[in-house]
Amino acid sequence: MGKQSKKIERSGFRATTKFLIGSPYKIRPVADVIRRKPYTDAVAILENMPHKGAKLLRKTVKSAASNALSRSKKLEEDMLFVREVMIDDGPRLKRMWFRGKGRADMLLKRMCHITVVVDEIK
Repeated sequence: MGKQSKKIERSGFRATTKFLIGSPYKIRPVADVIRRKPYTDAVAILENMPHKGAKLLRKTVKSAASNALSRSKKLEEDMLFVREVMIDDGPRLKRMWFRGKGRADMLLKRMCHITVVVDEIK
């Protein structure tokens, strides 16, 4: 007898943006603001936020919505909401700062991966 795997139903429309130069620690609070909000409200909030992460998130949310609208012709923008927003760590660019007396400091430029799932309001 082998393991029985449960199939998880994944509903919704997904968009992923990878290798964005921006710290995930700075983008996660912005993502918390729009999670579980209607699509039109989420885009309006992101357009009025001054953070760099808001601009990056807005592009990914719009991409997920356009995926939903292109795959399902019966959907409209008012019928969508942001179901999931995940901000994952990406690789780090390592840069050296040379200092006096033969020493060096490491500068880490952090990257993140953003995944947004948009679904229909039931």
